[in-house]
Amino acid sequence: MILITDELCARLLANGATDTETDHVPVVKLFDPTGPATWLLTELDADGDTLFGLCDLGFGFPELGSVSLAELASVKGRLGLGIERDLWFKPRFPLSVYAQAACSAGHITEAERLLRQAAEALGNAHSKLPPDTAEQTRR
Repeated sequence: MILITDELCARLLANGATDTETDHVPVVKLFDPTGPATWLLTELDADGDTLFGLCDLGFGFPELGSVSLAELASVKGRLGLGIERDLWFKPRFPLSVYAQAACSAGHITEAERLLRQAAEALGNAHSKLPPDTAEQTRR
């Protein structure tokens, strides 16, 4: 599987090239299909290898940091499977919200309730939050 498509690469590079510090929405989610490791990535440096985002190796301490695309591409886990891209990931919040929720949960989460609590804790007004998809599903 191609971890970063040309379209994703262009978006990551554009985010990485911004001069001001910006709380970007994640562009791509990568994961280990045979383990707990997950990465929500927002930026790519001009070197074409250094990615920035929320990194969770599954030890209960997710953190913001950098990771090498070449290293991720070279990983062969259990059963010989490599890192994969989550084709169904639809980011709805800026990276800071995912980081706050991950800090509370001890792992990267997409749980709507935890993400909304994190957004509120960071001071995002309800009017700025994306619509609650769980609420729409219940109707």
